[in-house]
Amino acid sequence: MQKLSVIIFVLLTSISVSKAQSIQSPSEFLGYTLGTEFTRHHQVVDYFKMVATQLPNQVKLEHYGNTYERRPLYTAIISSEENIRNLENIRQNHLKNAGIGDGNSTSNDIAIVWLSYNVHGNEASSTEASMKTIHSLLTEKQDWLKNTVVIIDPCLNPDGRDRYVNWYNQTKSSPYDINQQASEQNEPWPRGRANHYLFDLNRDWVWASQIETQARLKIYNKWLPQIHVDFHEQGINEPYYFAPAAEPFHEIITDWQRDFQTQIGENHARYFDANGWLYFTRERFDLLYPSYGDTYPTYLGAIGMTYEQGGQSGLGILNDEGEVLTLVDRVEHHHITGLSTVEMASKNAEKLNTEFKKYFATTNLKYKSYVLRGSFDKIEDLKALLDKHHIAYGTAAAGKISGYNFQDGKNGSINGTSEDLVVSTNQPKGKMAQVLFEPNTILADSITYDITAWSLPYAYGLNAVASTNLVSTTPVSTPFQPNLANTKAIGYISKWNHLKDAEFLAELLKQNLKVRFSEKPLTTKSPEHTFERGALIIVRGDNKKIEHFDDVVIAAANKFKRKIVAASSGFSKSGPDFGSPDVKLINRQKIAILSGNYTSSLSYGEVWYFFEQELKYSATSLNTDHFSRTNLDDYSVLVIPNGFYSQFFNESNLEKLQSWIKKGGKVIAIDGALNIFADHKDFGLKRQFSKDSTTTKPNLTPYAERERESTNEMITGAIFKSVVDPTHPLAFGYDKQYYTLKSGASTYSLLDEGFNVAYLDDQPKNVAGFAGKNTLKNLQNSLIFGEERLGNGSIIYMTDNILFRNFWENGKLFFVNAIFFVNNNAYK
Repeated sequence: MQKLSVIIFVLLTSISVSKAQSIQSPSEFLGYTLGTEFTRHHQVVDYFKMVATQLPNQVKLEHYGNTYERRPLYTAIISSEENIRNLENIRQNHLKNAGIGDGNSTSNDIAIVWLSYNVHGNEASSTEASMKTIHSLLTEKQDWLKNTVVIIDPCLNPDGRDRYVNWYNQTKSSPYDINQQASEQNEPWPRGRANHYLFDLNRDWVWASQIETQARLKIYNKWLPQIHVDFHEQGINEPYYFAPAAEPFHEIITDWQRDFQTQIGENHARYFDANGWLYFTRERFDLLYPSYGDTYPTYLGAIGMTYEQGGQSGLGILNDEGEVLTLVDRVEHHHITGLSTVEMASKNAEKLNTEFKKYFATTNLKYKSYVLRGSFDKIEDLKALLDKHHIAYGTAAAGKISGYNFQDGKNGSINGTSEDLVVSTNQPKGKMAQVLFEPNTILADSITYDITAWSLPYAYGLNAVASTNLVSTTPVSTPFQPNLANTKAIGYISKWNHLKDAEFLAELLKQNLKVRFSEKPLTTKSPEHTFERGALIIVRGDNKKIEHFDDVVIAAANKFKRKIVAASSGFSKSGPDFGSPDVKLINRQKIAILSGNYTSSLSYGEVWYFFEQELKYSATSLNTDHFSRTNLDDYSVLVIPNGFYSQFFNESNLEKLQSWIKKGGKVIAIDGALNIFADHKDFGLKRQFSKDSTTTKPNLTPYAERERESTNEMITGAIFKSVVDPTHPLAFGYDKQYYTLKSGASTYSLLDEGFNVAYLDDQPKNVAGFAGKNTLKNLQNSLIFGEERLGNGSIIYMTDNILFRNFWENGKLFFVNAIFFVNNNAYK
């Protein structure tokens, strides 16, 4: 009987292996040799569906979301038949190693590897490689799957990929042209790198503003793999980059995580050396900024890595060394590193589990709790972000809480209340919480790949204390009490200090209600209630033509959870009455956004996304190619995103823009767009230079030290404390200080005749992040946000991009104020 069982087992195994061996290769399925054409996303999905259908006992395909353009997002979970049968037990037991779930984990020697492909759409070789990799794992590398679960996401950014692939397939020559100047090698604006809203999804892991990221996080946090690889492409003259990463490493990264990156890199090198392929390691790509596809997994206990293949170059291109780099080559390199990664996981499954568990068990963090204080809305915003990452929180119990005070920049104390939010680091994701909340990230090296400051209290405009003690908490309970109509009221009044207030305003304007705002603080008489500048006033007398006026206002207020006050009289106890000249009618702005060549596609996408997905207020995109024949008089506001406009705003285009502004148009210029106006005779904006800038000195810095020396002139995403004039409409809803994120070193002098609304004083305070030692001179008395009047119109200068990656929540109200409040009477 026992012998018969063995025979049956061997027979079934042979059938399974035989079936796997018979799966069509990608080339057989697609009808062309892989790498000789670009595969459209739907064909990739079809291939993975075919594999999952033929081998359901080894492949589980999961549809986890859709893109903005309705393309499906899939992961394929691949392992042995036994592991797939026990997949849910493996997953839950694995999470117990991270302290998630009830009970203790049992012995688990199964490694979890997650391979993410094509987050940048025009780095398209990796999706092709994903098909070859799944085929190899199921046909040639079955042994590795006995103790490894491999999760493949073949394309994180289908919209960007298809934008690139469709363009390339329409443009390429036959045979393809390897000349770097050929049209097929020069992708047009906005290129395929980003998603539908032109967001870089590889910088969105923490901020999770895009639906692709939000969907991915739900399934990623169900697994928390021990290894995560993010596949990319770099310039055509760079061969291949793989781990280990460059400095700086965040201090929270363990010695094991560092060491195993090196072990994996050495295994890759073994294959590359055998084939004579070039590569480099330990350069450029560091592990610091938490919102990447390598760092986010790293801070959740994984070995997070970026792999970079030279490419973004069609089917083939002649590089500067005279070598033809083909898509076939690029696919093969990504295929080999993917397999090599799985091989290392399989060989070290037990150690991966042991160290993964140890990562979550170690809680020797400096700060045990972060206590956050601010408005209800800002706290709710932060909670929403924490929920996306399954980071726990509670409310503070009464009592003294001591620690580092973010606002004061030194140790202090507060008395806790039930309205204070507490995020503690003694939880499974405590290390991630530490990375996101810590006041100032320690830099081991000033040469970094991205911004060096992102601390959430500053980003969300919250007061905070970081305590070295564990602060006791109670459960969070903040139910919203819906508003009720009062048909006897003269109207309704609502505060103004949060983006939700702006969304409420936009909703009212879309429904053709007339809304006013107060330029001065006021206190209503009955009931008595004090409102600061910017308060919205919706008067019944202004809206006589609106049917069911009360119902419309109440429904909008409840939709956005705005607490409004029904006023019995327009006569104020203090401050302006409702009919005062200081209570102005808000004009329905007709908004245009400059797009196309010369604009930064990322910056344009941030503005586009803000209007469509957050404010939900219509805006028209005006392409730079059509600017000369565009009738600007159709619009009251023109937003000019960050960009490079020196060649675009020639004398004719600038004269057209000036004429429109003088008639009452309003320009909102962001970041690089300020250079359109800077140092021009007709505008008051001047670039700021340090006192030493006019002194010419020979540069005697040694060649090998030039890169490091250049960091003295850089600001790499640092946070500064600025001074604010809260009486100016641009700053309604803000206090006298604002923490701004500076992503570059460009500086402008204070306006002589305009309004300096937010600025750095003569002692600029850098509270977090890296700023080179020579940059502080330029920052003295420099402009952050300001307004210049030109005729009847205005230019709003925004030196710092408050919509950058959509995560600096506390800055967004400045942008809305610029649209609706600044120079409100300028343009009807």
